[in-house]
Amino acid sequence: MIDKNVVRKLVETWLEDKEYFLVDVEISPDDKIVVEIDHADGVWIDDCVALSKYIEDHLSRDEEDYELEVGSAGLGQPFKVLQQYLNFVGKPVEVLAADGKKYQGILKHVDGNDFVVTVNEKVTVEGKKRPQKMDVDHTFQMDNVKYTKYLISFK
Repeated sequence: MIDKNVVRKLVETWLEDKEYFLVDVEISPDDKIVVEIDHADGVWIDDCVALSKYIEDHLSRDEEDYELEVGSAGLGQPFKVLQQYLNFVGKPVEVLAADGKKYQGILKHVDGNDFVVTVNEKVTVEGKKRPQKMDVDHTFQMDNVKYTKYLISFK
């Protein structure tokens, strides 16, 4: 089986001096290699092809046959790395908290493992008969949510 660390190092070498970042490397038992990269402005197909060729030039099919797929982290897919959170500050996201509750709002701030999402929700205000819509900040830990993903809107 192809070593995941070898593939990861190849990708990281190719990414040096580029604004791309590595999201994930997966290798299945039958040696299907899936590499996900991302960029703040999106991923170009030409760069995926160039990375794929770079990996193929440094792995030997004579030693071990493999299937290689290089692509971008899907726009509607859950975030996997810190850089994805940073790229989406100020944009709408959906968070599925550990308790199963969904929050939809604007990713306001990221600090280490913590991030803040501002949600416009109904809040009971003292002296008012009806709940009022207000922006409420919710703080989460990246490693303590089921997922966070960009909230695609077609409005």
